[in-house]
Amino acid sequence: MGEGSLIGTENIIYTVQDKISLQAIHVIQGLAVPLTFSLCMLAAVFVFYQNKLKKPLTALDKASERIANNDLDFTINYEGLDEMGRLCASFEKMRFSLQQNNRLMWRQIEQRKRLNAAFAHDLRTPLTVLKGYSEILQFPNDGLAVKETALTMSKHINRLERYVDSMSTLQRMEDIVPDVRKVEIDKFAEHAEQMVGMICQKSRKQCNFHSYIQSKKALLDSEMFSQVMENLVSNAAYHAKSSVEVTLSEIDDMLSITVADDGAGFSADSLANAAEPYYTESSDKSNHFGLGLYICKILCERHNGSLKISNTDKGGKVIAFFKKEKIQ
Repeated sequence: MGEGSLIGTENIIYTVQDKISLQAIHVIQGLAVPLTFSLCMLAAVFVFYQNKLKKPLTALDKASERIANNDLDFTINYEGLDEMGRLCASFEKMRFSLQQNNRLMWRQIEQRKRLNAAFAHDLRTPLTVLKGYSEILQFPNDGLAVKETALTMSKHINRLERYVDSMSTLQRMEDIVPDVRKVEIDKFAEHAEQMVGMICQKSRKQCNFHSYIQSKKALLDSEMFSQVMENLVSNAAYHAKSSVEVTLSEIDDMLSITVADDGAGFSADSLANAAEPYYTESSDKSNHFGLGLYICKILCERHNGSLKISNTDKGGKVIAFFKKEKIQ
């Protein structure tokens, strides 16, 4: 053996196919780690989608489809506390808002239909009278009859003008938007007591005013609140025998005006229809069109409240509810 020679070594000769196989093995070894990592990532994404995303995304997809078809009578039920849960909650809030606006729109349309029907019905009488008198004037008998006929026609024309004005007023009421501002309750109650006292004094009726509102301040449209109170007290004073009782109260997020009188109260028909446009039990509509309670109902609804009509053992009672906004 020569110096520096290796003992037990053997030269290996690789074929071309062997070299290709070795290169393939090296490539596979190099790709094994990133490939395994990618497969694990895909598996994790799939599991995350199945457990976290599939249910809320399916709920949102179905909800958007139903909203597109104008179907709002459903709820989005997903109680997760993650980002998708907050997204579903926001979507549900939007759906509820759309539903409320949709119901309000249809309620306004129905109110407008009833208003137009009542207006058309009440116009028939003066128009029929005017038509009859116009035929009489075509064949006058004497000057006195012509003069009396002209005076009667003038009265009915004035009545028609007031009807048209009332219709315009109601349409403005239906489009009104509350101007909500911060109101100091003590000052407002003091002003309300003075206003109520003046109305009752003018009608020569005794007035009993009470305020049980505990809040010092509230966010509301004070002008709208005062107008409803004025209409209710005026109506009560008109029907009362001797006294009117006005009470301001606070129930949760609602402010209420309760107006009671010692009159004859509401009949069964009035309890059902007193807040409808142009409703009145009086046969004489020359001065009273029956709009007071209807206007009160509209204003209460614009302030997210309502109007309740009932009787007591002493007479009639009306409660107007106004929703007060939270003071930030």
